[in-house]
Amino acid sequence: MLPVGVAARERIGPGGTDIQLFAQEAAVVARAVGTRRREFAAVRGCARQALAEIGVAAVPLLPGDHGAPQWPPGVVGSMTHCGGYCAAAVARSSEFRGIGIDAEPNWPLPPGVLAQIASPAEVLQLPTLRAERPDVCWDTLLFCVKESVFKLWFPLRLCWLGFLDVTVHLDLIQGSFSIDFLPSAPGATDRQLHRMSGRWSRCDGFLLSTAIV
Repeated sequence: MLPVGVAARERIGPGGTDIQLFAQEAAVVARAVGTRRREFAAVRGCARQALAEIGVAAVPLLPGDHGAPQWPPGVVGSMTHCGGYCAAAVARSSEFRGIGIDAEPNWPLPPGVLAQIASPAEVLQLPTLRAERPDVCWDTLLFCVKESVFKLWFPLRLCWLGFLDVTVHLDLIQGSFSIDFLPSAPGATDRQLHRMSGRWSRCDGFLLSTAIV
């Protein structure tokens, strides 16, 4: 799902108790519940393995003011975790401008959520997709794709992108997606972002998406 030059690591199943956090990282989750602390540690374990693959030493990976991880200088990356799964992807900023990844359980969205995150054009895609691949919860995949796009977008633009600021076109055959940005979306005039490439997959009960510039 990721091009050459991007290093990624994933972990399936419970974990995190074997990961040694830096003191600064441990302080971030000192008051969190056990599940949150384990997920926080497990995804940073993935990130450190991925960083090592591109020759970057382990450093504290702290969340910024809006929760996005702060990567070492010269690195772009993204993290994701949900119940029983976590992953991280990193690359040199000299080769890639941005990375966004997301994972979600392959379950339907709760009632009412689709209307908040999907445009009418996106909703129209879903019946055909469901008929072709009933093993995929397409409404959740739509959410997953938008999350990966937003994770790429925010570090580059330092502003929020609304769910309805983008229209997702899912490709059933290629396992890819493309994005149209509303003219009013913040940063929509950045032509390089329009060259974003996206991939999606279903694996082991999870939906995965990646967005790359």
